[in-house]
Amino acid sequence: MLAAAVAALAVLTAGCGSGGGSDDKGKMSASPGPSTTPPTFIGVFSPERGTTVGTGMIISLDFTRPIADRAAVERGISVTSVPPVEVTGHWFGDERIDLRPARFWRPGTRVTLHLRLRGVRGAPGVRGTQSKDVSFSIGRDQRSTVDVADHIMTVVRDGHLLRRLPISAGSARHTTYNGIMMISEKYAVTRMNGSTVGFGGEYDIPDVPHAMRLTSSGTFVHGNYWSPPQVFGTENVSHGCVGLQDRKGGGADTPAGWFYGESLIGDTVDVVNSPDRTVAPDNGMSGWNLTWPEWTAGSAL
Repeated sequence: MLAAAVAALAVLTAGCGSGGGSDDKGKMSASPGPSTTPPTFIGVFSPERGTTVGTGMIISLDFTRPIADRAAVERGISVTSVPPVEVTGHWFGDERIDLRPARFWRPGTRVTLHLRLRGVRGAPGVRGTQSKDVSFSIGRDQRSTVDVADHIMTVVRDGHLLRRLPISAGSARHTTYNGIMMISEKYAVTRMNGSTVGFGGEYDIPDVPHAMRLTSSGTFVHGNYWSPPQVFGTENVSHGCVGLQDRKGGGADTPAGWFYGESLIGDTVDVVNSPDRTVAPDNGMSGWNLTWPEWTAGSAL
């Protein structure tokens, strides 16, 4: 859930990379042992009620049990907004559905996720328990583009250039994904351990500042205090993340600190001119890389 994602100190081990392990949202599990209670399911949703998010926000539900009757469950989920906009779901496997409009949300939109899953049959003998509304707001329109070849991130807000920041992306051995990725979590400080994303003992940094998750496989935008300052804007040296100059402990006046402070969950980062492939749409909240026909084809309705 997103409340934990913006904690001042992350209680987790993250990794910087385009492959390896994944740490998608946790799943609730049934208690072991015999029970006379019929099995149930819920959808663990994001964003949280009452939050203000970026215009690229994708609504996501992870189910606590595999869903066999996707159509029945999808009929129990709807999204309304002011101003109104069509929102459609797309299934990624049998435990996750994401929902988005055809284009980015309009700034100032008020969105409500309606869950009417109580009593809905998700699978043989398994029924939903949720009946709730979750409202959140869309903030200003901030979109960033990372040009890997030019080593520059351009930050645009409401159609106007806000700032250009020198970056260091993935090296030739550990390239950064291309494509539109959404900031899904923010950590003022976190630990990054290469073993969590398939890099073994290549690195273990206990205090990475200003880290913002882009993919579930380990791609972040984060502060970097360990590389020489001249690297930023000239050379790609990371294990797949997008690095911004920072200092140990993090600083609000550094490029990384500034970008962290100006960013919302739901803002997007579009990586271009990388030798890597385009990020998979289910790797984090990367569904904007699908066309609208491709997106709607993933609905069960």
